[in-house]
Amino acid sequence: MLGAIAGDIIGSIYEFHNIKTKEFPLFGSKCFFTDDTVLTVAVADTILNGGQYVKKFKDYYRKYPGAGYGGMFHRWASSDSSTAYNSWGNGSAMRVSAVGFAFDDLETVLQESKRSAEVTHDHPEGIKGAQATAAAIFLARTGSEQKDIQSYIEATFSYDLSQSLDEIRPSYRFNESCQETVPQAIRAFLESTDFEDAIRNAVSLGGDTDTLTCITGGIAQAFYGGVPELIARQTLERLDESLRFVTERFMAKYSY
Repeated sequence: MLGAIAGDIIGSIYEFHNIKTKEFPLFGSKCFFTDDTVLTVAVADTILNGGQYVKKFKDYYRKYPGAGYGGMFHRWASSDSSTAYNSWGNGSAMRVSAVGFAFDDLETVLQESKRSAEVTHDHPEGIKGAQATAAAIFLARTGSEQKDIQSYIEATFSYDLSQSLDEIRPSYRFNESCQETVPQAIRAFLESTDFEDAIRNAVSLGGDTDTLTCITGGIAQAFYGGVPELIARQTLERLDESLRFVTERFMAKYSY
C-alpha cells in the first residue's frame, strides 16, 4: 500500500494543474497526502484491527476532515447515514490497495475488495473498479507477467487496455469515474519499466492525477517488489504520526 500512498503524494500537486510529460520533480515542496491516502490507511486499519469499513471511514473522515474528499463522500461521511450512495466514482479503487496485499487467494481478494467498496460505492462500476485494482495488485505480487495481468483484467472486467499511453494522453481529461480512471491507471503500469516509471506514466496522462497515481502506485509496488528506498522515505516523511504508524504496521505484517 505504500506505493499507492507514494503515488497519491507525488500526484497531488498535478490534480488541478495537469502536465502531459514524464519530466517533473517527483517530490515538490507542495506535495501532500490527500483523501486517497487517508482512506487507503483506513482500509489497512480495518484489515489489521477488524471492525466495519463504514465506521472506519467515518472515523478517519472526522480525524482528517480537510483531506479533499469528493462531495458525495463528504455528505455521507458527515451524516448519520450508513447507507451507500450508488457511486461509480474512482474513490473505491484508490483506497483498495491494502486488500490486494493482505489476502492469499484471488477469490478472497475479490470478495474483500467488493466489501470495502460497497459501503459507499455500491454501483456495479464502483465495485468493479475496486476489484480490478485489487486483483491487479494480487496478480502482480504473486508472479504474473504484465501481459497476463492485462489479459485477466480485460477478460474479467471488460476494461479495454489496448490503447497506449501515447494514444490516451492527448485527449484525456479530468474524470472521477472508475471506468475512466482505472483502465488508464492500469495501462500506466503496463507500460512501465520500474516503480518510478509507472508513477511518471500516470502523472503524464493528466486527469484526476493523484488518484491515477495512487492506483498505479499500488500495482507497481506489488509487481516491482516494493517502493524504492528514497521514494519510500520521502513518502513516510510526509505522513503524520498516526497515518505513518498504521502504514508501517501494515507493511511489517504484509511484506512480500
